[in-house]
Amino acid sequence: MAHPALLVVAHGSRDPRHAATVHALTERVRSERPGLRVECAFLEFNAPAAPRVLERLAAQGADDVVALPLLLTRAFHAKTDIPSVLREARARLPRMRLRQAEVLGPSPLLNAALGRRLREAGARPGDLPGTGLVLASAGSSDPEAIAVIAEIARELRHTGWCAVRPAFASGSLPRTEDAVASLRAEGVRRVAVAPYVIAPGRLPDRIAAGAAASGADVLAGVLGPAPELARLLLDRYDEARLTARVALSA
Repeated sequence: MAHPALLVVAHGSRDPRHAATVHALTERVRSERPGLRVECAFLEFNAPAAPRVLERLAAQGADDVVALPLLLTRAFHAKTDIPSVLREARARLPRMRLRQAEVLGPSPLLNAALGRRLREAGARPGDLPGTGLVLASAGSSDPEAIAVIAEIARELRHTGWCAVRPAFASGSLPRTEDAVASLRAEGVRRVAVAPYVIAPGRLPDRIAAGAAASGADVLAGVLGPAPELARLLLDRYDEARLTARVALSA
């Protein structure tokens, strides 16, 4: 039986770096699993749009697709936007079997990708006991998403950092600069900022500006096409396939 195609669904951005990063990550996923058909699409701002890619897949004979949200938390886009796109596609393409995979986070692989980006930015393992970490996410008004970020920050506290604080670029507080200032006020002399975001854009730029304004010592890059992220996408794809297989055999 042929494997389902994997459709990576990103939000999209007016910032051209966003789409370039999504395409680079998609290419890395392809290289990790040769033979698997991997496509990417966007909800807005960028082409190709998700409905158009699904129509193209159907026209080319792909009748089984796993749609994977390129999202770190279950917020509005995962709960509303993507399900709406998939419902409309099912109505237009009744012969296509279309499933939505889980969002990416939380996951140890995401934590590993964060660690990779921090090391690349100059955070050395021996410095961690004297360094505070700001886990800076894009932010959300969804309480479930905010709670997930707070829980990840608590988990990271046990990996060697002297303190870890969550921060948000939108939708909630504190902002990155406020979290850095809070750590300084508690006597933390060295502070690193880790953007918990996948691709560059307006909100990641806001995180970087907050880190610079507050004098953070280390600013990691966005997760981007990290190898850990590519493996995580394939894990979520496999989980969706397995769940469907179990449901069929029940």
